[in-house]
Amino acid sequence: MRFFDAHCDTVMRVFDADLDFVQGRGRGHMDLPRLLAAGHRVQLFAVFASHNYHASLDVRAYAEQAIGAIRGWVDASTGRMRLALSADDVTQACASADERESDGENVWALIGLEGADPLEGRAENLARFHELGVRNVIPAWDDNAFSGSSFGQGGPLTAEGYRLIEAAEALRVMVDVSHLSDAAFDQVQQIARRPFIASHSNCRALCPSPRNLTDAQIRALADCGGVMGINLSPDFLAADYHVRWEAVMAPLRTAALGPEAEARAAARQKLREQVGPTLRAIPLPPVEWVARHVHHAIQVGGEECIGLGGDLDGVAALPAGVTGVESYPLIVEALDAAGLTAGQVEKVCWRNMARVFVEVMA
Repeated sequence: MRFFDAHCDTVMRVFDADLDFVQGRGRGHMDLPRLLAAGHRVQLFAVFASHNYHASLDVRAYAEQAIGAIRGWVDASTGRMRLALSADDVTQACASADERESDGENVWALIGLEGADPLEGRAENLARFHELGVRNVIPAWDDNAFSGSSFGQGGPLTAEGYRLIEAAEALRVMVDVSHLSDAAFDQVQQIARRPFIASHSNCRALCPSPRNLTDAQIRALADCGGVMGINLSPDFLAADYHVRWEAVMAPLRTAALGPEAEARAAARQKLREQVGPTLRAIPLPPVEWVARHVHHAIQVGGEECIGLGGDLDGVAALPAGVTGVESYPLIVEALDAAGLTAGQVEKVCWRNMARVFVEVMA
């Protein structure tokens, strides 16, 4: 089986942990050798730069540095990794995916902005990032000049947020609603003229995280031809894990808010050290939970609306037995065991995401 995964935070993990992505030295959730061995055809790399989270940095420069790092991986990969900039690139990456039996010949990288803070509050600045290779944009990771967010105050799109949706569609950049508030989601579905995605969000009916989609949102996404990517984070998969996770994490989020960037960063680090043992003690849900969310999404929105967006290197834990991208074949086994047909499994693993990106980027 081949894979099209719509979200990972590996470039930020490389920055934080000094990993060698191309050679596979260090140990994050993903690197190029493991991507190829797992059979990935397309991987979207998210560039996360937030005014609140990275308050001491120039987030525009930081985002440009991250994009430069991804492009550097492509240059250093000796042809094993290529940059997808057009619908034709995505088509080429996936055209014979179901015919290749050996380890992947190469993997294609898509670049996305996880939060539009690097645009410095102006929708027209997306054009610059499009020139750099960005083909996917999440308007807000937390509340910003464009939109309210799921973990923020829950506000709607701003006037500039409306303009950002219009700019993205004009540039053939995918609009991605993961992290947006419910109010902002509703507005996107009202104004969008092209399909949009929720790259790494699960089903709220199964797990009550506000980052997950309601059944009404899944239907709306499906109605426009969009796709949701199942997130592998346990607190988005299993309700009991989510409750225990939130009991630990809520105080961390509160304590990490403050007026000074250095104080916020110090508070986050201190609290990570304090809560780490408690979080690690919460039993991990089995990978079968991925299949449960896939099955629910199919029941609600049909088999064309569901894909994968694992959020690797952006989550603190993974389902039991999942260690990184090399474990994606376990997802296939779970889908098979849940009774999905071979055609449905292919749609989940790569066909649906390939279809929607080709349609939007064409």
